[in-house]
Amino acid sequence: MTETTTYRMLIVEDDPDVGTALKDFFELSGYEVVLVNDGEKGLDLMRDVPPFDIALLDVMLPKKSGFEVLRESQALGVVTPVLMLTGRGEQENILQGFGLGASDYVVKPFNADELSARVKAILGRTQAPSETPMEVYTIGDVRVNFSTHEVYKQQEKLHFTALEFDLLRYLMQYRGQTVTRKQLLSAVWGIDQDIITRTIDRHMASIRQKIEPTPAEPLYIKTVYGQGYRFDFDGN
Repeated sequence: MTETTTYRMLIVEDDPDVGTALKDFFELSGYEVVLVNDGEKGLDLMRDVPPFDIALLDVMLPKKSGFEVLRESQALGVVTPVLMLTGRGEQENILQGFGLGASDYVVKPFNADELSARVKAILGRTQAPSETPMEVYTIGDVRVNFSTHEVYKQQEKLHFTALEFDLLRYLMQYRGQTVTRKQLLSAVWGIDQDIITRTIDRHMASIRQKIEPTPAEPLYIKTVYGQGYRFDFDGN
């Protein structure tokens, strides 16, 4: 008999109609769902152990905004991937969410099937199958465990956002090859638009600060000017 995985989902949404509809939809799809209606409750639950597999986080919330919840949860080392729900499609809000570590976003009103596809794409990236050979990598004096989302530089534990893990994993999977910004947008964020390339550069700069001996002169994550990035380390 084939085993099925029950994913734990946190929904933080203050509109009772939207929240209940989302909860019912994903429970019918086999998810275990917890729904809360303000940012403070959402932040408290984001600290749950074991962590939720995914969180749907509205931007406009009472007590704490979605951006505040995202920022504070990242500061606490929460690794749950976050999909932002926003009623505003302006680029600066999308950029802000990605800049804080969101894995994806959906603009209201949204189609339930599209939202479900986005959720599955995120889970497909972050819930690696047990048979994958790419579990733990050593990059110089940095040890990356993709299974536990833990990174150590010598004895110091480094904080990586879920999005930074996705980016690093993708670069390492295609090490030695140039990966364009458009490819990263499509593969990691699941969008095919040329609107947020600057935020990719910011995330790459953040990753370099953590794993490179000299971030200004990177040994591992090379910039291929006019194209994208290339991961140039062949360790294990």
